[in-house]
Formats: sequence, C-alpha cells, structure tokens
Amino acid sequence: MIVAFLNQKGGVGKTTLALHLAGQWARQGRPVTLIDADPQGSALDWSQQRAREGLPRLFGVVGLARDTLHREAPELARDADHIVIDGPPRVASLMRSALLAADLVLIPVQPSPFDGWASAEMLSLLQEARIYRPQLAARFVLNRCGARTVIARETAETLADHDPPVLAARIGQRVAFADTAQSGRLVFEIDEDSPATREIAAIGAEVGRLAS
Repeated sequence: MIVAFLNQKGGVGKTTLALHLAGQWARQGRPVTLIDADPQGSALDWSQQRAREGLPRLFGVVGLARDTLHREAPELARDADHIVIDGPPRVASLMRSALLAADLVLIPVQPSPFDGWASAEMLSLLQEARIYRPQLAARFVLNRCGARTVIARETAETLADHDPPVLAARIGQRVAFADTAQSGRLVFEIDEDSPATREIAAIGAEVGRLAS
C-alpha cells in the first residue's frame, strides 16, 4: 500500500505524520519505506539526525523529489509492505506524480475555518488524479487539535459529510511531536504510554483498516 501525505499548504504537519505512521507500522514488524518527496528534505534530515544519535534504523528513507515518482514508487513497493510519501507543498508537478503513485491520500489540516485550509487547488488536483485512478481513496486528517476546543469540533462536523471525509482519529497539540523533529526519535520511543503515542496508534489502525 502506498500512502501519501499531501497538502498545498505548508506547515500542516505532513512530515511529522508521515514519519510517525511509518514508525508505527515498522514497530509492528512491517517492512516500510518512506519517500521524502519534499525538496526541503525534512524527513531525510530527521533520518540523518537519527543516525548521528546512534539510534537503530526503523525504516528506510529515500529522497525522491521528482515528477517521475509515480513510476518509481511501485519499484520500491516490491520490497516493502507499505510506502509512505511525505509530499511537497505548492509544487503541482510533484503533487500530481504523488497522487498518481498513491493508493490513499491523507490531507493533514489544522482546525480553522474551512475555506482557510481546504484549498480548492488541492481538491482540484485530487479530482484530476481520479480521472486516471478512479479508486484513489482520500481522507482529511485533523492535526494539532486543542483539547475540547469549539473550533476542532466544528471543523470535524464540517468535514463529516465532505468528500473526502475526515479520519475519526485525530492528533492533538503535543509538544512531544516538536521534540521528535530535533532528536531523530518518534513519540513512542520517548514515552510508549503518552497521549501522542496512542493518537498515532489510532491513526495507524484506522489507515490500516482502509487498506484492508
């Protein structure tokens, strides 16, 4: 299965979620490869920091920020149960290639007025990809949700009947995720019983059900 985290808007948490989903599957013993399709290379930087810290490798990270991604990703998928793509912001050609490569597109968004983050361009690219990939599945993922905030509840309600719909599992506003970006670790390696670890496990389980 190839899962791509995509959003035209930067700073919504694509890299953090991509790394943690890959890590969640890897800790379950599944072979996983993460493709860093963002020219900024944040996932590659995380992987290099992990190596500098002497931490064991959980999954492979491959830099592939080019518009031939849809032709190259299936080759990588032969050696892994799952491929996770950390997608690029605002690069339409790379975005199209990632969409054509994916079996499931996850669109991270933060609680905010609907028109602020569900860009017409992103949804237009998704519909365009479905001309060639009619079975392409997609879901919004609510990220950085403040606990019990009105705006988080209203955002979830707005997306309840939307196409694409929103995952039931969501990610809270957690300092732990910022810490992992600097340390080359993942939240379950810092605290196996933390809310952040449980939230990532819930995302992994729900995405896994979509794949079955």
